[in-house]
Amino acid sequence: MNWRDYYQSRITTASEAVKIVKSGNRVVLGHACGEPQLIVDALVARAEELEAVEIAHEVPMGKGLYCQPQYKRNFRHNALFAGAPSRKAIKEGRADYTSIYLHKLPELFRGGTFPIDVAMVTVSPPDENGYVSLGISVDYTYQAIKSARSVIAEVNSNMPRTGAKSLVHVSDFDYFVLTDIPLIQLSPATIGPVEKTIGENIAGLIRDGDCLQLGIGGVPDAILNFLQDKNDLGIHSEMIADGVMNLVKSGVINCSRKNFYPHKIVICFAMGGSQFYQWLDNNPLIEALPCDITNDPVNIARNDNMVAINSALSVDLLGQVAADTLSGIQFSGVGGQVDFVRGTNNSKGGRAIIALPATASGGKISRICATLAPGQAVTTSRYDVDYIVTEYGVAHLKGKTNRDRANALISIAAPDYRDMLTEQRKELYGC
Repeated sequence: MNWRDYYQSRITTASEAVKIVKSGNRVVLGHACGEPQLIVDALVARAEELEAVEIAHEVPMGKGLYCQPQYKRNFRHNALFAGAPSRKAIKEGRADYTSIYLHKLPELFRGGTFPIDVAMVTVSPPDENGYVSLGISVDYTYQAIKSARSVIAEVNSNMPRTGAKSLVHVSDFDYFVLTDIPLIQLSPATIGPVEKTIGENIAGLIRDGDCLQLGIGGVPDAILNFLQDKNDLGIHSEMIADGVMNLVKSGVINCSRKNFYPHKIVICFAMGGSQFYQWLDNNPLIEALPCDITNDPVNIARNDNMVAINSALSVDLLGQVAADTLSGIQFSGVGGQVDFVRGTNNSKGGRAIIALPATASGGKISRICATLAPGQAVTTSRYDVDYIVTEYGVAHLKGKTNRDRANALISIAAPDYRDMLTEQRKELYGC
């Protein structure tokens, strides 16, 4: 049977395709904005027929209906990265969180530690050779397809094609559900005065020819606004959004000085708006790769002058970074933060930057704190930390004594908290 006949014979409806899921199965969903929509809705519609179906994925960008209390018997979410739809369910014990570095997730699938019954993913329509593209979600989705016993593809005509490593042949799928609904989009972040100042502070650490990794949110978006005077920047990042597109169009980003995949923007997933997705489509500058390639610290370090920019919720006076837990709540996940911090620390000329506003709750809480709060886990250790940036300045911690790094962090805390932090430093550490 040729690929066209195979493909046509496996096209079905969402409600029919999800009948392959049985009670007790583990289902892995495509990642972030690449999460399938019709087939997930169809699975939830079958809830009364199912018990104890585990649904696992990283960044949740879909509806997350399976996390709601009425589906407690039917579905149990296993969050590989928590988000708005899943935080409450994890806190209330109706969902779980699994700690895993992003670059290690495909290995978890391959090695049998995390067997997958069904993978549900979004892909582009097939090309003339029968290959679909995973588009905006190659990351762990590629290995989930290869490791799962059964695979359902939501074939979306709006999914961009994002390079040779994003391709999977139709023969790797069991069912195809066709749609032309809009892909899930990431709304632009709000950039206020604090984010602008942090962005300007970070931009001062970036030099011509640097290779950047950027995260999600107002601070990364703000940074991009201050890079218009830079030249020959590159991108090696787990993800990009609309702001990178704008800097490519203005000529600031061209990847001409990169060592690893020169002349290519290397990513494993993308999140943005419809125009951004159209720009990605068959763009020869874009190379979307599985996350065990993009996020492997060894590969990250192959880029000279690598600059990793990530966010945090709190930083203590030893330099320990808490980025994924808050007041006992699993707020997000490690994602690629540690992957990129460690890779960047081994890059020639590399700089690893953690950025955060100095306060939270309208100035009532200092994010620079003497100690992390109970229930708040360390994401990036004090042994890995390099630069910490707030709207009040830049603290370079690498190679500093405990006393010196505490003083540097106090100097970039909100002024109202500096005296208190100084006294707490003395009480805790005697210096």
